[in-house]
Amino acid sequence: MTQPSPAQKPVPKSLYGGTSSRRITVRDIAAAKERGEKWPMLTAYDAMTASVFDEAGIPVLLVGDSMGNCHLGYDSTVPVTMDEITLLSAAVVRGTKRSLVVGDLPFGSYQEGPVQALRNATRLMKEAGVGAVKLEGGERSADQVELLVSSGIPVMAHVGLTPQSVNAFGGYPVQGRGEEAAQQLLRDAKAVQDAGAFAVVLEAVPAELAAEVTRSLHIPTVGIGAGLECDAQVLVWTDMAGMTSGHVPKFVKQYLQLRDLLGDAAKAFAEEVVGGTFPAAAHTFH
Repeated sequence: MTQPSPAQKPVPKSLYGGTSSRRITVRDIAAAKERGEKWPMLTAYDAMTASVFDEAGIPVLLVGDSMGNCHLGYDSTVPVTMDEITLLSAAVVRGTKRSLVVGDLPFGSYQEGPVQALRNATRLMKEAGVGAVKLEGGERSADQVELLVSSGIPVMAHVGLTPQSVNAFGGYPVQGRGEEAAQQLLRDAKAVQDAGAFAVVLEAVPAELAAEVTRSLHIPTVGIGAGLECDAQVLVWTDMAGMTSGHVPKFVKQYLQLRDLLGDAAKAFAEEVVGGTFPAAAHTFH
């Protein structure tokens, strides 16, 4: 019996935990919206962690510029470079088989205009092998989105609280409060949809407004601090797993205390070394 070509393979019945042997694509994301299926997205920055999430059935992994805060030791996402994003995106792609890998365009890599955006997005696609890119901004980034999509590069947009604008915002305030701000956020979301984005992240947006945006769009919304009515939800994995020390945002739920577990393991190792019990016979060659 002739096997179907990749283009003919059926869309998986479920994004989360599905068993298809091929990569999730933007067509699958669109089909999930039509089915009313909610789906999860996590960040990832290395091959090993990405492989865990891929095996867990997470359908979309974002190589976010959040790596600046939680992986590279920066104070914000602003210093992250294209070289860093490209290197870590390639690692995540190598560590996965099924997840759609989305690479962030960092601050300064697309603000000059559509041509700059195309050059850097093309680099992420060719050198790292990502299946899509993400960029921040609504109406102000619509021209960039349109050129990328028309050039064959799927784009996930990001509106609301856009962390690359931390210096302009003066911090990380909730966005869209008040009638004027709410209407601007709606315009931003519709602008990137009209420009061809396949999904849009809504960050730190009042739940009622996020629900209105979700109802107004035919592309899925991905919430982070935007309430339950979004089509999908995303968290930074180090927040989700309890690796982040100190303050975490209100919208974060920690499903594990991995920082404590790793710390305990490191102390147990150190104590055995100091006490002369590691390596034991089972860990020694003769």
